Amino acid sequence: MSEARLYDWLLGAWVVVALSVVPYLLLRPAPYGRHGRPGWGRVVKARLAWTLMELPSPLLMTVMFFLGDRRTNLPALAALALWLGHYLYRSIVFPVLLPSTSRPMPLAILASGAFFNVVNAYLNGRWLFRLAPVRPAAWLVSVPFLIGVVLFGAGFAVHVLADRELRRLRRRSGGVYVIPRGPLFRLVSCPNYLGELIEWTGWAIATVSLPGVVFALWTAANLVPRALKHHAWYRATFSAYPPKRKAIIPFVL
Repeated sequence: MSEARLYDWLLGAWVVVALSVVPYLLLRPAPYGRHGRPGWGRVVKARLAWTLMELPSPLLMTVMFFLGDRRTNLPALAALALWLGHYLYRSIVFPVLLPSTSRPMPLAILASGAFFNVVNAYLNGRWLFRLAPVRPAAWLVSVPFLIGVVLFGAGFAVHVLADRELRRLRRRSGGVYVIPRGPLFRLVSCPNYLGELIEWTGWAIATVSLPGVVFALWTAANLVPRALKHHAWYRATFSAYPPKRKAIIPFVL
């Protein structure tokens, strides 16, 4: 079986897995953070866990780039820069800035997250840097790329700013959960998750690639159920929780 055919099979299977996890996550959120619960075995300190879980993605994407044949191709370099910008934040900056009161993560969740990042980086990196048609430098001023980059940048900014506000709230409250306030939280309970949805939708548009679309699908499959659980938890925990605030999509969901 050729690599291209094996790649197609893996991508198709990855879509099936993404769709299959949604019903489970709607019932049982992944057991870390506020949704942590016993029975998941050994745990790892939050800062180390996030680094170990996220770091495989930028590392493997870089490997895919150098194993490919697009090392001087400007669209390929731009795609690599976008990917590394997000994942260096997630694997290095975000863990370093986590409050010391952050709850540890089960090793099983760390391992499953790292596995996802390995498969996802391979699917996107191998396509962009080897299997996809070579795109000319003019692609950088094409409508899909420009729209995608604007969405990616806007989503990343929302994601980072929401993370910062949540850290501030946790520090001011001494590690106790409180109702999140601020501009980003006026419409939704989880603007950090909304930011990621916007980011990877932008990635799919900028790259005009099926693996990019699948990544956006996976992002929604993972974060929408978690945002709904967060939202329900806030409402159950705080009687004064803003009644008009949605979970993740303003005015809709």
